[in-house]
Amino acid sequence: MDSVVSKAREKMQKILEVLRSDLSTVRTGRAAPSLVENIVVSAYGGSARLKVMELATITCPDSQTLAVTPFDGSIIGEIQKGIIESGSGLNPVIDGQLIRIAVPMLSEERRQELIKLMKQKLENGRIMVRQARHEAMEEVKKQHNEKTIGEDDMVRLEKEIQKATDDTMLKIDEMGKRKEEELMQI
Repeated sequence: MDSVVSKAREKMQKILEVLRSDLSTVRTGRAAPSLVENIVVSAYGGSARLKVMELATITCPDSQTLAVTPFDGSIIGEIQKGIIESGSGLNPVIDGQLIRIAVPMLSEERRQELIKLMKQKLENGRIMVRQARHEAMEEVKKQHNEKTIGEDDMVRLEKEIQKATDDTMLKIDEMGKRKEEELMQI
């Protein structure tokens, strides 16, 4: 009976994790490894993400520069090409055995575009949370109709599901506020 609530909470927690990861790809005015770690690179006859396949280490020597050091120097050109083709707007430059990426400052117009993109991602997260709530509520009603739970339990479970939903929505709002502050910093 309470498994419906715990499943809904679990689902909502996963949605928060996905959203957190998704928001980390929205670029702020400073360099961060998350800007390039999910870029797909064609190497060794296949394609892989820069971080997942551990093709390289990604560091931030300063707040405006990323340094990508491939483990295998022979794929440095493929990594550079992958970053250029990713549409991230970053310009990688090969410097010996590493790739330097200067992260330009954001213009006010670009900041507003990124805030709009971030709000869109947040709204998608909210939609997924509402969908999880809807599924959990349907499961509770189904159990009530099958007479496996009584009226009191149904009301209690619905309140718990709504509380989990409200808590998750609050966390999404907080994530949005923090990201907007990051984007507006100069």
